[in-house]
Amino acid sequence: MNTLHPEPHVALIVEDEPYVRELAGALLEETELDVVEVDSAEAALAYLKDQGGEVAMMFADVRLPGEMDGVQLAKAACTLWPAIRIVLTSGDPDAASDDLPDGVTFMPKPWRGLDLLVEAERAVRQPEPLVT
Repeated sequence: MNTLHPEPHVALIVEDEPYVRELAGALLEETELDVVEVDSAEAALAYLKDQGGEVAMMFADVRLPGEMDGVQLAKAACTLWPAIRIVLTSGDPDAASDDLPDGVTFMPKPWRGLDLLVEAERAVRQPEPLVT
C-alpha cells in the first residue's frame, strides 16, 4: 500500500499506556486518517523525520517515558512541521498550564471519544486560506 496521497493522511498517536493508545487508535481508525501508534516522543520524532509530510494530526500524552515529554515533542513538531494539528492530553490538571506552543490543543484525561474525533475532523478539514 504505497499510494501517493496529495494531502497529509496520518494520525500519529504518542502514548505510553497501551490501553489508552489502542483506544485512541480504534477511534481514529474510523476516520479518513491512517493510524500510526508509538509509545515515546523519541519514536514519534523518528517517524516524523521520515514521514512528517504525511502526518495530519498528532495526539500525544504530556507525560511520556524517555528524555522528551509531550510538550517538548509538540514544540519540535510545531517548529519543523507547522501544518500538523497537535493535540496534547494528560491526566494531570496542571499540564494545561505548561508552556504549550501556540495552536496546540489540550484535552484533559479522561477525554471523550467524540472530542478526539472532532479534532481528527479538524485535522482533515483544515480551513483553506482566505483569498481576498
